[in-house]
Amino acid sequence: MKLILDQYNGLTIDSSTLPINDDKFEEELLSILEEIQNKHLLWIKVPILKSSLIPILTKHDFIFHHCNQTDITLLKKITTNPIIPTAKNHTLGVGAVVINEDNELLVIKDRFNIGYKLPGGHIDDEENISNALCREVLEETGIKVKFDSIVTLGHFTNAQFGESNLYIICKAKALNSKINIQDTDEIIEAKWLSLDTFLNDDSIHSYNKHLVKTAIDNSGLKLIQNNYMPNKQHELFS
Repeated sequence: MKLILDQYNGLTIDSSTLPINDDKFEEELLSILEEIQNKHLLWIKVPILKSSLIPILTKHDFIFHHCNQTDITLLKKITTNPIIPTAKNHTLGVGAVVINEDNELLVIKDRFNIGYKLPGGHIDDEENISNALCREVLEETGIKVKFDSIVTLGHFTNAQFGESNLYIICKAKALNSKINIQDTDEIIEAKWLSLDTFLNDDSIHSYNKHLVKTAIDNSGLKLIQNNYMPNKQHELFS
């Protein structure tokens, strides 16, 4: 199996070089472990189709680090108390404050909460914040929007799946006005609601009211067009 050295004096087993036979894998793994005692960590990403390797790895003191839909990453400590990067420990969400020319706020009502709230949802893997905002608003309301700015950030511990959640609230400009809910499994109502009605409705959570007030009072962080990292998909807000 091929090994890849990282900048932290750790090694990663190249998943594309895994043996077909599990017994052969364990034989090569033991050989590697004998040869790398001067390294800090040994990493391996196991594709779901090779999940039979996981019991072999845990037998030799590998531990789970993080996983995706199609693979799981494990590691083994080679030295005592090595520094281990934090695993994925949060989900990302985005919410939209969209106010039209009639001073009306775009709101939704879903099947899980009481009262109106802002449209939004989870940011998908490898999805930009601005793209996620536009997609979620379109799915939940049928309104096409243009990203304007990030106005606030919320951090909630022990959220979905017991992980932390980062909730990014953005302002956006509506490009059309007709409501047409696409996500009818989750969203039961979407509408334009006057700001005064929203801010004075006792059934609406005070946190949502705070987000709207913050968006009204602040211009927020704008998306900067740049080419600072041409080889990486990225967004910069300033």
